[in-house]
Amino acid sequence: MDTSSPQPFDAKAFLKNLTTLPGVYRMLDERGVVLYVGKARNLKQRVSSYFREHQASAKTRSLVARIHAIEVTVTHTETEALILENTLIKRFKPRYNILLRDDKGYPYIHVSADAFPRLSLHRGTKHAAGRYFGPYPNATAVGDTLTLLQKTFRLRPCEDGFFRSRSRPCLQYQIKRCTAPCVGLIDEESYQRDLGDAILFLEGKSGQVIDGLVQRMEVAVVALEFEQAAYYRDQIGELRQVQRRQHVEGESGDLDVVACMVQGGMACVQVFVFRAGRLLGNQAFFPHLPEEQEPDTVLGAFLAQYYLDRAIPSDLLVNHEPAEAALLAQVFQERVGHRVRIIARPRGERARWLEMARQNAEHALAARLSGRVGMHERMEALRKTLGCTFDLTRLECFDISHLQGEATVASCVVFGSEGPIKSDYRRYNIDGITPGDDYAALHQALTRRYIRLRDGCERLPDVLFIDGGKGQLAQAHDVMNELGITGIMMVGIAKGPERRPGLETLYLFEESQPIILPTDSTALHLVQQIRDEAHRFAIAGHRRRRAKGRTTSTLEEIPGIGPKRRQALLRQFGGLKQLAQAGVEDIGQVDGISAELARRIYDVFHDER
Repeated sequence: MDTSSPQPFDAKAFLKNLTTLPGVYRMLDERGVVLYVGKARNLKQRVSSYFREHQASAKTRSLVARIHAIEVTVTHTETEALILENTLIKRFKPRYNILLRDDKGYPYIHVSADAFPRLSLHRGTKHAAGRYFGPYPNATAVGDTLTLLQKTFRLRPCEDGFFRSRSRPCLQYQIKRCTAPCVGLIDEESYQRDLGDAILFLEGKSGQVIDGLVQRMEVAVVALEFEQAAYYRDQIGELRQVQRRQHVEGESGDLDVVACMVQGGMACVQVFVFRAGRLLGNQAFFPHLPEEQEPDTVLGAFLAQYYLDRAIPSDLLVNHEPAEAALLAQVFQERVGHRVRIIARPRGERARWLEMARQNAEHALAARLSGRVGMHERMEALRKTLGCTFDLTRLECFDISHLQGEATVASCVVFGSEGPIKSDYRRYNIDGITPGDDYAALHQALTRRYIRLRDGCERLPDVLFIDGGKGQLAQAHDVMNELGITGIMMVGIAKGPERRPGLETLYLFEESQPIILPTDSTALHLVQQIRDEAHRFAIAGHRRRRAKGRTTSTLEEIPGIGPKRRQALLRQFGGLKQLAQAGVEDIGQVDGISAELARRIYDVFHDER
């Protein structure tokens, strides 16, 4: 029996690989009990705030002292995270969260039945006349919605007594949060029109409201009423903030969503559990792989083992058609006594849930691959493969990216004993060469990089990887000779036939025979990870350089976006900034924007993907 005490939580290592996307985080103690559930627009930024040196809050200090693990669930938007956070708090009742006693305390938005109705937060029995919208997950959600609706439609927020006693406009009018019906600065008909738009929006008819505002904005532009057009534009942008579709709610049935990702000899399976249409939570599994496997094979084996002693819902959504899917469904049906469907290509909201599970599996797997234990094993395997007599502590890899010679960018990524060292990553804008000459681009980037390292600005690597074959490797050797640098092992990574992963060939400059590693080699998995990271970093730099070098909209960089679609997107979202904050589903609602095109647009504004 292992009687050793649990290891303290390594916040630095955890934060190093944490995503910057929105989501929910769960802090656990040494027994796995949930201490706290929180949501964040930026997971990395929010969770990092708990581990600052000086915490003023005694509650936070006490919480941090008890943390032994943190689990995260990535969502599409912060709004989704808000709904999921509330669900998990109700389920786990964490010690460090504020807990509601029961569902009776859920808040509503109340629209009073006056000539100039008021929008307000309401709890308890619905005795007052008027309409009620809700319930909402918590008071914060209602407060945020009321604030945005007040900014957008300028409906009065004040109590009736205050409203009747006014003789001049209050501060809300001065800051453009109210149209001052209390002193007659807006007539009842105009006020009711604004109220009608607000009610339509609360009823879920947001598209109808936004279309109307778009039409009013275009009429104002034609009439040269630019200030009024700007007002409508701002209204559209504000409405988009509260329009975020809830991808984690909306169905009455029970189902599980299972997504599998395989990379670098490891697999991650994320299971999301939906009951009565609500997402109750998720869990990540990392099955052991005896050798490199395809995702459908891993998923089939996982389903057979996972549901052996568990309740099985009627529908299982999966991101790959599992091996022997028909047989699995038959066995499940016989065991539980009801029909079980394994659905690999769901549509609508279910497709969004499956994408969310896939994204979480991707992030969890990336974090596991970069973990300390896994990285140490890969480093040691690589050392033996390359025949090094010393420990490998620093690896660098170069890649070149351009589009037919335009905006060439070279990337350099650095890996250490604990994984990527992102603070040491570098990009080099390549100029003064023949467009498309990768050899010249690589020669320039290596020269600029290693002049600094030779002069002691940074540490030299143990191994230098070049994405390419013998030609690229020769360029690296020439640069090192020119700079008088010795002691660096240089390795070229040549892609296999049809550029398929797992068939890469390694070239060492000092060796005549290439190295071809088996697909289950942990050394090969590390090389692939480094090469893929260099490729991703180079492409991101290339796209930014192209966008910066042009005076046109970022949207013009996206294939399939012409003037009409660009104008439709900007009109519907009120500007590029608001579009950048939208989810895939929101973008796909615009006329002429397919699901695939919406994903491409979303990816342009989210470098991490």
